Amino acid sequence: MPGVLETGKKDLLRALPAVDAVLREPAAKPLAARHGRAALTAAVRAVLDDARRRILDGDESPGASVLEAASLLLSGRGLKRVVNATGVILHTNLGRSVLSERAAEAVAQAATRYSNLEYDLASGGRGSRYDHAVPLLRGLTGAEDALVVNNCAGATLLALSAIVSDADGSLPEDAKPEVIVSRGQLIEIGGGFRIPEVLELSGARLREVGATNRTRLADYAKAIGENTRAILWVHPSNFEIQGFTESASVADLSTLGLPVIADVGSGALPTFGDEPRVSDAVRDGASLVLFSGDKLLGGPQAGIAVGARTWISAMRRHPLARALRADKLCLAALEATLGAYLEGTAYEDLPTPTMFHAPVEGLRERADLLAGDLARVASGFEVDVSPSVARSGGGTLPVHEIPSLAVRLGGGDVEALADRLRAAEVPVVGRVNDGLLWLDVRTLLSDDEVAIVAAVKEAVEGESG
Repeated sequence: MPGVLETGKKDLLRALPAVDAVLREPAAKPLAARHGRAALTAAVRAVLDDARRRILDGDESPGASVLEAASLLLSGRGLKRVVNATGVILHTNLGRSVLSERAAEAVAQAATRYSNLEYDLASGGRGSRYDHAVPLLRGLTGAEDALVVNNCAGATLLALSAIVSDADGSLPEDAKPEVIVSRGQLIEIGGGFRIPEVLELSGARLREVGATNRTRLADYAKAIGENTRAILWVHPSNFEIQGFTESASVADLSTLGLPVIADVGSGALPTFGDEPRVSDAVRDGASLVLFSGDKLLGGPQAGIAVGARTWISAMRRHPLARALRADKLCLAALEATLGAYLEGTAYEDLPTPTMFHAPVEGLRERADLLAGDLARVASGFEVDVSPSVARSGGGTLPVHEIPSLAVRLGGGDVEALADRLRAAEVPVVGRVNDGLLWLDVRTLLSDDEVAIVAAVKEAVEGESG
């Protein structure tokens, strides 16, 4: 029997087409035009190599055609523009915040030209990348100093590592510095990044206080000991506890005589729902306030720390700072974003705050126009405009509902239509619910309607053809 099995494998291997034969198929021409012949050739080779491996491993199923598999491989390769019609503004899987044109121009300048990233133009000597964005952050938050790293998880790790280091040698040799945290704030950030694990990585011992739903100031005070180095206050931005709850504020904790690290998460500079404002935490006495640059702030992915000069300096000096530092593109985009807040144009210039604050009445014209265009190209589907509920996403405002409008397609195979839209030249991502495909207009950018109409037209014509 082993000989029969080997013969079967040889027959399956011989049945695989040559690369040139696949590229001569009629369906290869439009794929080559869309993705480039070199990219299509590479994808075909990869598909055939994978097929050979599967055959040698005993898989005798032919699977999809080589061109079909190559097309799927090409459609999913690399970063590409996607139309977000889900209604989730800070959609983590779709890249969260969208940069403003001003920020994009700043990034382009930093990327294609030399810059003063670490050069002091006044003295002609070496400067520090840690100085960029600091004046803007001080002006917006009222903090003494600031530091930008690559993301908020990195800022949290660096802050804890710096603040618990036993530089003065006051702890016994076998003792471990402690950080006090409420049990109700031992959250898990997206991707499995858990506060207890961050504390362990920083070299600190976690000291839990209170209960999941109630932690009082007295619980913190009682837990303070000779090894206590700091109190960590974490905003539970991706969930909400309701009912019988109680918690100590940053202002309360600042009365206990220890450094308070406040991780406010989402980066709300102006008032934004129930999210804690960065400037309020600074005013209330936090030694360090940590937040993201790419959530409610509407800028690039970044971790920002503002607060007392002593502790910001300690973070800069820590060996982890280099590993977590922000690059020039991040700093350029962040400075442009912060500039919009200082100038009072954030709700006009920045796409993310604009999406949050756009009145639902202002979405009506866009929804009606899109519905009319889709009705002309989506033969076989019924099209209408319906009230919708948009969400913040990105681990912010977990129960906050934002009134919106959506164009809905129904009366056909909407699951298959959604699949084809995701495979379009400009993929369109909506949501399927109650047998309808919903395209929420709140998360559409200025030219997304054109891409949606083209994708739906292509999907419907491809199915009928």
